[in-house]
Amino acid sequence: MQHNKLTIKCWDNADKPRERMMSKGPKELSNAELIGILIGSGTPGTTAVDLAKEILKHSSDELTPLIQMEISDFKKFHGIGDAKAITLIAAFELGRRLSSEKSNRKDFLVKNSFDLYEYIHTQIDNLPREKFLAVYLNSRGKVIDTQCISYGGISGTLVDLRTLFKFAVETNAVSIAMAHNHPSGNLRPSAEDKKLTTRIVDAAKLLDIRVLDHLIVGIDTQTNEKYYSFRDNGLI
Repeated sequence: MQHNKLTIKCWDNADKPRERMMSKGPKELSNAELIGILIGSGTPGTTAVDLAKEILKHSSDELTPLIQMEISDFKKFHGIGDAKAITLIAAFELGRRLSSEKSNRKDFLVKNSFDLYEYIHTQIDNLPREKFLAVYLNSRGKVIDTQCISYGGISGTLVDLRTLFKFAVETNAVSIAMAHNHPSGNLRPSAEDKKLTTRIVDAAKLLDIRVLDHLIVGIDTQTNEKYYSFRDNGLI
C-alpha cells in the first residue's frame, strides 16, 4: 500500500506503528516507526513516520547524531514544535541514562585507561557541550563516587579545582581520574586541556592524592579511536 498521501489513521491496522507494537512488540518496529510514535502526529499530507524518516535522513539514518540535537535543531523540521522536540529529547536522555546505569556501579574497579573509559563514556558520549567528570577511587581502585564538576560550552568548560578536590577530601579518595568529552570528535588535547591537567596533578600532590588518568572522550572519524588517555601518552 502507498502511504505517501495518507494519514496514519487511513493505513491498514497492520501497518500502523502503535498497532504493530501492540501485536508484534517494539523490536519489530523500525527506527522511523518508533520515532513516529514519539512524534505522535504529522502535518497535512505527511505522516508522523514520514516526518521521522526525514529526521533520520538528516542524521544519515543513524540514532547517535540525534542524541546531540537540541530543541532548536528538531524545530527546524516542519511539523516539530516545542512539545514534540522535548518528547524526543526526553526519550533519548532516558536511553542515555539507562546505558549509564549499567556502567555507573560503585563496585567498579578502575585500573587503567580502558577501565575508566568503560566506566565513564556513557555519561559523556554524544553530548552537544563539554562535560567534565571526576571519579573518586579508594586504594584498590574501586569507585567511591562520581561527580560532574562542570558542564560548559561547545568548545570548552571551566573546572573549579576547589570543587574537584572538595569531593576528594569528603570521600577520602586515594586517587582520582577525570574525563571530559570533545563534541567535535577531535581527541587531540588542547593547550588548555594540558594546562588544566598539570594544575590538577600539582594540586593533588599537595593532598597526597594520585591522579590516575585524564581521558578525552569522543569518536575520531579518521582513526575510529574513542578516547585519548593522558597517562597512556605520557602526559601524567
